[in-house]
Amino acid sequence: MKSMLFVLLASLVLGTAAQADGQRVLVVMKSAQSFKAMDQAFKKRSLFFSKDSAVGAKVEDTLSNINTLVVNVSNEAELAKLQNDPSVAIVEKEIFHPAPRPFKGSVVFGGERTARNIAFAGVPRNSGFKITDKTPWGILAVKAPQAWVQANEGAASRVLILDTGIDKEHSSIKANYEQGKNFVGDANLPYDEADHEGHGTHVAGTIAGVQDSNGFTGVAPKAKLLMGRVCSTQGCSNIAIAQGINWGVQQNVDVISMSLGGAWSTPAEQTAVAAANQAGIVVVAASGNGGTGNVSYPAALPTVIAVGAVDADLKKADFSQWGPQLAVVAPGVSVVSSVPMGTGRDPEVTISIDGQTRIVPSSTFEGSRETLTREANSLVDAGLGKPEDFAKVNVKGKYALISRGEIAFSDKVKNAITSGAVGTIIYNNAPGLLKGALTQDGSTLDAAVFLVEQTVGKELVAALAAGKTAGASVIVKKTDYAPFDGTSMATPHVAGVIALIKSANKSLTPAQVKSILQLTSQALGPNTNNEFGAGVVNAQAAVSRAVIMGSTLP
Repeated sequence: MKSMLFVLLASLVLGTAAQADGQRVLVVMKSAQSFKAMDQAFKKRSLFFSKDSAVGAKVEDTLSNINTLVVNVSNEAELAKLQNDPSVAIVEKEIFHPAPRPFKGSVVFGGERTARNIAFAGVPRNSGFKITDKTPWGILAVKAPQAWVQANEGAASRVLILDTGIDKEHSSIKANYEQGKNFVGDANLPYDEADHEGHGTHVAGTIAGVQDSNGFTGVAPKAKLLMGRVCSTQGCSNIAIAQGINWGVQQNVDVISMSLGGAWSTPAEQTAVAAANQAGIVVVAASGNGGTGNVSYPAALPTVIAVGAVDADLKKADFSQWGPQLAVVAPGVSVVSSVPMGTGRDPEVTISIDGQTRIVPSSTFEGSRETLTREANSLVDAGLGKPEDFAKVNVKGKYALISRGEIAFSDKVKNAITSGAVGTIIYNNAPGLLKGALTQDGSTLDAAVFLVEQTVGKELVAALAAGKTAGASVIVKKTDYAPFDGTSMATPHVAGVIALIKSANKSLTPAQVKSILQLTSQALGPNTNNEFGAGVVNAQAAVSRAVIMGSTLP
């Protein structure tokens, strides 16, 4: 296995003749002295030029804090000269890690309410914060409000997020946002670090979303945010990641949060992470969403705080990766946070039985017809949604009421469409709600599809069986917030807690911060294979320990 990994890394570092043409590469110099000489030469000529070789390759950027240059080579000869220069340690071609794509969640009831009720009890009355149903459950689960007074809500901390960008005008972000840079160079953006994917904006809201009157907040609601756009639809560039970390060192940030990664990291990325640690910056990253016993990189690097995900019952999320490098876990299921304005979707289902109406908890499916204007229709009980069920009823022009079970959601909906239904209300066959997709290729089925809870579905079935009239009114509202799932969502909870810790005690080193997090986390189990690391982070206990350590330091 090690020999295979060596071959993979060697191919990344050396490149090939075919890949050299028009290729961007990272050139890591052997020493600060050799980098300084190269940097001076770059400022004069914008070309790679050392005492040992003059290469016609164009230098695009110099990363002073990691002794690295971004160089564009046009042919194999230029690449060879770079590789053979005695002042060069590493030549690494540009590669792209998979772009961070969260699972789009639905607010799950039951466990979330339990977690919220437990957390409510410990929130200090003098915190000045109004907790409502709009308050993300994860903020309370990590005991953030209890830490705000000692940490001044994170006001003394600055957090750099390396992600897909940010909606800097979002009401939950604008007041705390400092600046950003685009390191992947996409065109057609309204501003450099704009977020087309929504992932980075969601992460930012969890870390330092501004407290508002509706009850929304981030973990450290007064911390300052910086965004390095290092990921696009193409993926996350190793060059962009190195540039982003170098910028974070230049900016003297307290925390770098990376909800990104893959099965390996490149030598230059490792060099950059080590430089951040040496500069006193705490680096935190996601363990990965593959559900395997292997922590992703860069989270698996020794100085990085690797974060896994738990749900609202503090159970390990099925997708959360684990292993010996996992440090802690945090909320990562049904995490509500900010998304680019207007891109969130909030389903609403109103049922009616003999004229009596009420709104019921609901979710919708990816791949269903988006119902942005309210529509209403009568319901017809179509059993499990099998062809033989539809043969017994007339659903033409109506909504089919279907039970979950036995066949796939997509087949249920397709059968309903074939029978003439214009929409479906599916009810769960177990407590709570869930999420899912009707298509795998991004296409859309021509029907409005919503899911309601098991008890609601049974109530509607009983009403129809009793000869009562039953119907549903449905709409999907545009919002500025959305629930996502993923270790990507757990990571910013920990980054926010670290912002609180550093705000309370600036003198702590990255190693001390990691130790504090692990010593104060709530242990979870069974933890045979380190599925939970030290447990779920506890901001209240962590900040208190940080303050005590500050009083004992010379």
